[in-house]
Amino acid sequence: MLTGLFAFAQFFGLAIVLTFVFQGVYMLITPHKEVELIKANNAAAAVVYVGALAGFVIPLASALANAVGLVDFALWGLVAGVVQIGAFLVFRLFYPRVSAHIEAGEMAVALKLAGWSVAVGLLNGASMTY
Repeated sequence: MLTGLFAFAQFFGLAIVLTFVFQGVYMLITPHKEVELIKANNAAAAVVYVGALAGFVIPLASALANAVGLVDFALWGLVAGVVQIGAFLVFRLFYPRVSAHIEAGEMAVALKLAGWSVAVGLLNGASMTY
């Protein structure tokens, strides 16, 4: 019954590592300090952070479901991260003061960015159903 447990552990472990790597890179790319803002009870920062995380793990899950091996999964996970970082950078072109709005706790722009992140993640994930 547990014959696939080792493969599960490998893929799940790699998924967790990729998620932590994405979180670290995302926090380096964004001008605002997510962790500090969330610890200070800034709901706008939490909403944006969760949106970006969901926007990453949606295509990551798709890559996981369609992967033919660990390397294949890792490469598509990298693509998922690059696309999600790109989504933030594109959003910032239209809202150059997005970080200032988030730091101020303004929910309208936070919800729009979170929605954009999830929408891009859904499209990204659907595109990975090769």
